[in-house]
Amino acid sequence: MNFPLYIAKRYLRSKSSQNAVNIINFITFLVIVIGSAALFIVLSGFAGLKTFSLSYTNMVDPDLKALPLTGKFFSVSESQDQALQQLKDVAAYSKEIEEKVYLTHDQKAHIAYIKGIDSTFTKTTPIDSSLYFYGDWAVNSLQGVVGQGIVNLLGLNINNFRSPLVIRVPKPGKGLLGQRLLKDSYNETNLVISGIYQIEEELDRKYVFADLPMVQALLEKDSTQISGINFKLKEGANVPDLRQQIENILPGQVILKDRRELNSTLHRMLNTENLATYLIFTLVLIIALFNVVGAIIMMILDKQQNSKTLYNLGTTIKALRKIYFVQGILVTGLGGLIGVFLGSMLIWSQLAFGWLKITPSLSYPVEYSLINVFIVLATIIVLGIIASLIASSRINKKLIAH
Repeated sequence: MNFPLYIAKRYLRSKSSQNAVNIINFITFLVIVIGSAALFIVLSGFAGLKTFSLSYTNMVDPDLKALPLTGKFFSVSESQDQALQQLKDVAAYSKEIEEKVYLTHDQKAHIAYIKGIDSTFTKTTPIDSSLYFYGDWAVNSLQGVVGQGIVNLLGLNINNFRSPLVIRVPKPGKGLLGQRLLKDSYNETNLVISGIYQIEEELDRKYVFADLPMVQALLEKDSTQISGINFKLKEGANVPDLRQQIENILPGQVILKDRRELNSTLHRMLNTENLATYLIFTLVLIIALFNVVGAIIMMILDKQQNSKTLYNLGTTIKALRKIYFVQGILVTGLGGLIGVFLGSMLIWSQLAFGWLKITPSLSYPVEYSLINVFIVLATIIVLGIIASLIASSRINKKLIAH
């Protein structure tokens, strides 16, 4: 067996004759356990929040989306439409047109976006299967779907044919609106609400889903003009190759974005928050691991006579330093493992029983990830190595001879 490791393990198991040293060692070990458990729990909590936040985007964003390279709209000819249908890696695709509109109902008003969709839209984005969806997904020339936020703001009801939602959009063209008569300044249509979706507060106030031909007519666009194409990809699809095929079908017309690219700001925000939290808790661990330095120095002073004996028996200063260095690594490593284990038990209990609630019906989201286990253990070990190096460097001939 490696000599420094053997001695370090004996020192780790044995108690000091000085009660103060034992208390310091216990507190140091406890701090490491609590610190590593806290870091793992926080990282798991943020991982759960990230997954929970991004789950909203899965309801409204497709696997891949084609957006106009310039302007708001682009045209898809019949031959291009047929070419898109023949793409092998595409399970389904849908066309849409989107524009900002002015909504009014019962003397109340709200500015939102109308999204004209075709019959295959729900095959590319499963918004109709959202956890909170009321009514029917009936999108046709008379009916449409809105978010819960719009319903609350405007006082809408499902299937209210007597008092439908009024949608207005400025007419395209040049010149100031004030130079026209008010009735000639905008296009208007009525929409009966058939269903209400509820996903997230901002999204619930943003969209009105209506029939694609109806919205194209409202915006004075022809049947080939759209503002986006949503693609649902088959499992194992070759995404780079598919991107190239779509760009070849629609050359110079579109830019393709996957779900992450469509929500790049949200991803950056979540990653920044996660990194900031990790750095803050790492700083706390750095401060806590100064206890390791103090504990090892106290151990060196307590075992000074033993070190002198080992030195007289032929042990080098380098080997003596390695003994206490290994001891520091063992303390931090064992403390980190126990801390991660305790943190894992807490996370598993939350996943199994959901004892911590955000609302009476919604448990706080957490996620158990092996990458977080690695991050915590790697952080503890690296900081433990630094602390052990600092402490073990105090051993020199002058100390041994004293």
